Amino acid sequence: MRTTLRTLAACMIGVSLTAACVRADEPKWVSLFDGKTLDGWESFELQGKGTSKWEVVDGSMVGSGKASMLFSPLGHYKNFRFKAEIKINDHGNSGMYVRIPAKKATFSDGYEIQINSTHADPIKTGSIYTFVHVYKQLVPPNTWFTQEVEVVNKNYRGAVVPHIKVWVNGELLYEFLDHTKAFSEGYFAFQQHDPGSKVEIRRVEVMELP
Repeated sequence: MRTTLRTLAACMIGVSLTAACVRADEPKWVSLFDGKTLDGWESFELQGKGTSKWEVVDGSMVGSGKASMLFSPLGHYKNFRFKAEIKINDHGNSGMYVRIPAKKATFSDGYEIQINSTHADPIKTGSIYTFVHVYKQLVPPNTWFTQEVEVVNKNYRGAVVPHIKVWVNGELLYEFLDHTKAFSEGYFAFQQHDPGSKVEIRRVEVMELP
């Protein structure tokens, strides 16, 4: 009893931060991919019926063929951290989408965090397409890397706007304030860009934030 009281007191005054101090409702990472099936994901081809394909191979979701999107239909996320381990082929192109307003959307809907090492498009991995552009190759092709994005609405000088942070392999690249408030909430998705691209995705997780 005395030990418990001491621990609680330490938490209250900020002297110690232990497992006992963590609230039961503390934000936690939740997996969106079981590593075996596409359960919880829906694909949508953008160019009509063709050769677009999403499948699970060796524990990864793999996209190939014509342009398409793979959506998580789990609901409208607003404030969150979202991450995945990703591999893109040489000359391949893909995107990691957040706040997509509709499940059957186009490449222009939602914030697209670019996935591109050597594609002809100069906008590389880590970019928020059309908003913040990275032109330096951060990751070689055919190499697994972790990409993470945080989107939280915060007050900035009297206006509540999306604050967006992007990490690649644990390194924070930047924080961007979207004063246009382009997308308020939505779904998560991944892009299959073109027949020459092959994207592989695993360990997809989300953490909802206040």
